[in-house]
Amino acid sequence: MLVLSQKMSFASGFPIKPHSWMISPSINYFFATKSWDSLRVKSPFSSNGRYNSVSVYIYSEYGISKRFAFIAQLPYVMNNYQADNYSKKSAGLTDFETGIRYSLASIKNKYFFTLQGTLITPLYSDLNLGYRAEGGELKLAFACSGALGKLSYFLSIEDGVRQYAGTDGPTQNRYYGSFGLNLDKASKNQAIIALSGFNSTSNLNSSYNPSLVGGNKNFSFNQVTLSYGHAFTKRVTAYVAGSTFYSGRNTGAGSTMTASLVIKPF
Repeated sequence: MLVLSQKMSFASGFPIKPHSWMISPSINYFFATKSWDSLRVKSPFSSNGRYNSVSVYIYSEYGISKRFAFIAQLPYVMNNYQADNYSKKSAGLTDFETGIRYSLASIKNKYFFTLQGTLITPLYSDLNLGYRAEGGELKLAFACSGALGKLSYFLSIEDGVRQYAGTDGPTQNRYYGSFGLNLDKASKNQAIIALSGFNSTSNLNSSYNPSLVGGNKNFSFNQVTLSYGHAFTKRVTAYVAGSTFYSGRNTGAGSTMTASLVIKPF
């Protein structure tokens, strides 16, 4: 698929407290007028083509115990590709993800290692929206926090491998790393830089077609993201982010703008 791993702006490798709940709605806007081919050569879409996608996500975590947490993510996507005398649109729910995260180790309440298993369930029949196949992912994450001069920082690194069902079901590797700095002692303002990437391979030798992004099974990209977060209260934080793809294969060469909230009702 073209868009993306859809990573949240906040650092996600830290454990959630038992019996507490976090919910994060976000909206992403991706746009591209160029793409990389199978040889990683970037060029404009043919016939003045242009692609944009709006995706809305509801992400949630619930702390079951000190070791276990329940994870869920529900997405809705609207894809639009236009070129001279051509237009293709698709919209709907895509892959519903549910999983369990297990805390492998915690060192001095500062360094955290977690393992997460996720079940992927398609909520659609239109191949413009995805592979229309069930799948699973196993993800290992590390997170830590500390002091940098008078300010505090947090670091999150994770890598996940997912497999979709079927003889042509792709195998995908997703990595994500972020470094955030609290800009004041009260940690109300944060600046975050993140590097992430996605590599998908399949027995099916498919190439990139911007009018059918859901069927793309052989592609890769790397992106850089800058985010800013502001905590209005201890329970509500807002994030805005901008990212751009700086390398890729069989995918659009575009940029993304994201706005999200992190809400902790209890």
